[in-house]
Amino acid sequence: MNETLDISIYSLALGFLLMVLPIIGFIYFKVRIIKETLISILRMIIQLSLIAVYLEYIFEWNNAWINASWVIAMVMVGAYTTVKRVGLNYKYFLLPFFIAGFTSIVILDAFFLGWIIRLDYVFDARYFIPITGMVLGNALNHNIVGVSNYFDRLDKEQDLYYFLLINGSSRKKALEPFISSSIRKGLNPLIATMSVIGLISLPGMMTGQILGGSSPVVAIKYQILIMLAVFVGSTLNLMICILLANRHIFDSFGSIKPNILKKTR
Repeated sequence: MNETLDISIYSLALGFLLMVLPIIGFIYFKVRIIKETLISILRMIIQLSLIAVYLEYIFEWNNAWINASWVIAMVMVGAYTTVKRVGLNYKYFLLPFFIAGFTSIVILDAFFLGWIIRLDYVFDARYFIPITGMVLGNALNHNIVGVSNYFDRLDKEQDLYYFLLINGSSRKKALEPFISSSIRKGLNPLIATMSVIGLISLPGMMTGQILGGSSPVVAIKYQILIMLAVFVGSTLNLMICILLANRHIFDSFGSIKPNILKKTR
């Protein structure tokens, strides 16, 4: 296999010409997200540029403590972003969401890196950080959708929850329709994505490996494992988030605490 062709700075700059098309559409349809989009792109460029430099050193050092610290920082940013995007109170939900993300990553990394791929050094930065990052990044998107749905439904349909309680249901039973709906909402896009991989989409990791010179067969094997890891990680993360959040939502009698579901802006 040949090595990946490099992209010059000039060619990279030309790539930004594509942004003209959506911006024209935003102006035509009066969609007021141009500033937000441009700021987001600028942040992406700065962040990825810094990461490119930083990862060069991380890959060179390949130190377990540094690699683990980097992953913990990623988990914290993911938990913070989920709380912020859903509009919850950091005081109550930042730690539970961090624990959920950390727990799911420990389980997945131990299983896939240690047992399936059988790395001699589980904290090998070249595997540990990218794979963990892919799982966390996907889990973040599905978490936001699922957790937001859970809080919205629980807030708007409190009467249903209390009706089920009054009619003899346990709290677990009364919460089943809310939790079931949230998990389904959060994971439906991922299930749809998995069902069409290879038909109408080629995942980024597989494409990147092929461009990097890997055999398509090897790339596909890794992609299958990654999709399994992403699905399991997203599911575990979302379920644990909801279970831990419930410890703060309800009092000892099973009643919803006042203002706990009120979102902050």
